Amino acid sequence: MRPKSLLKLEWDAIAGIIAAIVAIVLHFLHIAQADLLLPILLALIGLLFINFLRHSKNNEITAETIEKIHKQIDLVQNSLKESDIELIGPRKLRSENDRFLKEISGDVVFYNICLKMYSAEAMFNGLLRPVFDNPGVSSVCFILDVGQQANWERTITSRLSGHPRRGILREPKWCSLAASLSFIMAEQSESKCVEALLSFWGEPFMTNQTGIDTPRYIFRLKKHNELLPHLESLIQNQRLQSN
Repeated sequence: MRPKSLLKLEWDAIAGIIAAIVAIVLHFLHIAQADLLLPILLALIGLLFINFLRHSKNNEITAETIEKIHKQIDLVQNSLKESDIELIGPRKLRSENDRFLKEISGDVVFYNICLKMYSAEAMFNGLLRPVFDNPGVSSVCFILDVGQQANWERTITSRLSGHPRRGILREPKWCSLAASLSFIMAEQSESKCVEALLSFWGEPFMTNQTGIDTPRYIFRLKKHNELLPHLESLIQNQRLQSN
C-alpha cells in the first residue's frame, strides 16, 4: 500500500474498533472483566461520533464548493452567447445548404439568385428541388433582376412542370436589382424564426465557371441577426415596386 493511501485511512476509528474487538475477545476468554468493556465501548462510540462530525463538516465544505463551482459555470454559460452568423466555406457549402432547405417551412424567398446556377440538372436537383420536396414549405417566390427573364422558363418552370408540388411556385417578381447580394430567406420549422443564407456577387464569395456564378462562401444568418430586418425590408420594397 502506498504511503499516500495509508494517510487517507481513518486510524482513530480503526484503533477504536480494534480495541473493542480485543476487549470482547479478552472478555470471552475470561481475561478481562465485563466492567472493562463499558469504558472501551463508550470510548469507541465517542471516536465514531467525532469521526462522524468531522466527515459532516467536510461534506458541508464539499457541498459549498460544488455550489460555488455550479454558480461559476452558470455565469460562464450565460456570458457565452450563441453566434447569430456563421461563415460557410466550400467544404460544408453543399451539406449546410441541404440542411437549411430541409429545416425551413412556410414561405421561401429567393432574392437575386443567379438562375444559370440551376441550368445543370444536377445543380437543380441538389440546390432547388429539395425546397419543393419539403412538405413544410407552403410557397416559393423568386425576386429577380429583369435581365434573367430569358432563363426563367428553361431553367425553372419547365423542370417543375411534372412535380406534384408545382403549385407552390409563385409568379416571379421582376425588378431592377443591383448585382451585389443574393439570399434565400425562410422560417425555420423548429424555432419558427426567420433565417437566411446570404451571399455576395463576385470574388471571393462567388466563382464564375463557364459564365455561371455559383456561391463559394455563404453566410448563415441565424435568428435575431441584425441583418435580417434589413433583408426583409428589401423584399417588401421590391414587391411593392414590382406590383
